[in-house]
Amino acid sequence: MRHFTYRPSLTLSGRKFKGLRGWAGKPFHPPLTDVPVTAYLFAAVFDILSAALHSSHPELGRQLYVAGDWTLLGGAGVSVLAALTGWADWHRSSEPGTQARRTINAHAITMITVTVLVLVDVVVRFAGYSDRGSAPVGIVVLTAIAAVLVTVGATIGGTLVYDYGFNVETAGDHPVWHQNEADVMPGQK
Repeated sequence: MRHFTYRPSLTLSGRKFKGLRGWAGKPFHPPLTDVPVTAYLFAAVFDILSAALHSSHPELGRQLYVAGDWTLLGGAGVSVLAALTGWADWHRSSEPGTQARRTINAHAITMITVTVLVLVDVVVRFAGYSDRGSAPVGIVVLTAIAAVLVTVGATIGGTLVYDYGFNVETAGDHPVWHQNEADVMPGQK
């Protein structure tokens, strides 16, 4: 009996390409969102630790603050791609007046708010506080708010997939539920 299969998961052949939305069964948006969500959570941890440790470990406090700077900047860069692919999903895959569209709108406004907060955070960090020895209280608060909001936004986004099945496309006849040694590839029945 086989215990692992990789090929169906990694195959794009047989999948319809849908532009900014990705391939059927392999959308672009969900994996892109993992980077900013994780970055914003780590940046909050780095900033909180930087502020907490700066008096007892000044060099560590400084390094954590710098780590927060670059982590936020990287997350913000990838969030632009996540926003573009999310817009494409909203525009092409959802219908006005539906619960899915309203949930997408709530997800989008939450994530746009997070992105604006992060961009303000990045500008303040690099324009006014880049030479600090630790994260200032205002930056810690801003980064912590962004971390809480990104968690809320990601939860709303997850509702679309796990509760509504939004944009979920399966290969053929749902082969994962069959007791069968043969792999079913995309586009096969």
